[in-house]
Amino acid sequence: MFLAIKEIKREKLRYGLIILMIFLISYLIFILSSLAVGLASENTQAIESWNAKQVVLNKNANVSMSQSLLTKDDLSQAKLTKNEALLGQTPVVAKNNNRPQVSAQFIGVKKDQFIYADQELIAGRKAKKDHEVAVDQAFQTKGYKLGDKLELNGSANKYRIVGFVKNAKINIAPIIYGSLASWRKLRQGMPNLKASAIISRNVNYSYNHANSKTYQIAQFIKKLPGYTAQNMTFQLMIGFLFVISLIIIAVFLYILTMQKMHNFAVMRAQGIPSRTLVAATVSQSVILVVVGVIIGLAVMWLTAKVLPAAVPMSFTPQIILSGTCGMLLTGIIGSLIPIRSILKVDPAKAIGE
Repeated sequence: MFLAIKEIKREKLRYGLIILMIFLISYLIFILSSLAVGLASENTQAIESWNAKQVVLNKNANVSMSQSLLTKDDLSQAKLTKNEALLGQTPVVAKNNNRPQVSAQFIGVKKDQFIYADQELIAGRKAKKDHEVAVDQAFQTKGYKLGDKLELNGSANKYRIVGFVKNAKINIAPIIYGSLASWRKLRQGMPNLKASAIISRNVNYSYNHANSKTYQIAQFIKKLPGYTAQNMTFQLMIGFLFVISLIIIAVFLYILTMQKMHNFAVMRAQGIPSRTLVAATVSQSVILVVVGVIIGLAVMWLTAKVLPAAVPMSFTPQIILSGTCGMLLTGIIGSLIPIRSILKVDPAKAIGE
């Protein structure tokens, strides 16, 4: 450690450039990880708030709640306890003459079931009448206020905003919570229409009758449009960044080691054991990575504070821990590559010279 710190102090510019590269890579890793988690969260915010474990959909709906329609016959034998709730979903475009249009998902619920009861409001109250709705906080950031009236999909009916709900999004779209009766009006043309799905908080719940089929919530989430592809894309990019970090650290340390081979030979001739030189190289790598990552964390924290709420970024402790550990691991692995050259150094070279 002493040798590592002493050399870093003596070659400030050289090692400063390495730290700069590590900082840029770690910062990019933190940015991409935060965006990946934030976007994934916006896909499943509502599902997580419902604490859903099972979902019953129309078996011909391709595991899509917005395409699922369940009739009275489909649900004729369904037994609903306090852990089950009927839900109707349909995509809508919300309009107001003085506000921007918003593409959203209308969710119809029953007032005596848990999805309605568990809505976490940040302003106003829950919708009690058919012409009332409680909307996601995204509407508030777009300028909507309590009392504003919405026109949904060009319908003649107007829906008044009575509350703003915290973290109410599904498949990245903000949710408009209303009644099941209002949902049925928006899905005109279907006789005996009952709901889109049954949401259950009971992991053992199962209902399969007529066109109904039960799915585990994990299977349902994987089928959300773009969810799996989006996560795999981010994971691939982050993985490549770790590989790039490993290559950069290994190349820099290998070049520096080759430049110091004469010095290593002299130290070996003085009786300094190889393990001390190896420890100095590994310590040097760890110090460089730690400094670069700390700077990356500081800049990332400032970035998270400055970015507007509309940006789906979630900078969590899990991201900090996994990103830091990943960078340290790549730094240690990278420092091991030039070790073979250090162990093979011949002290006789220093004596001969």
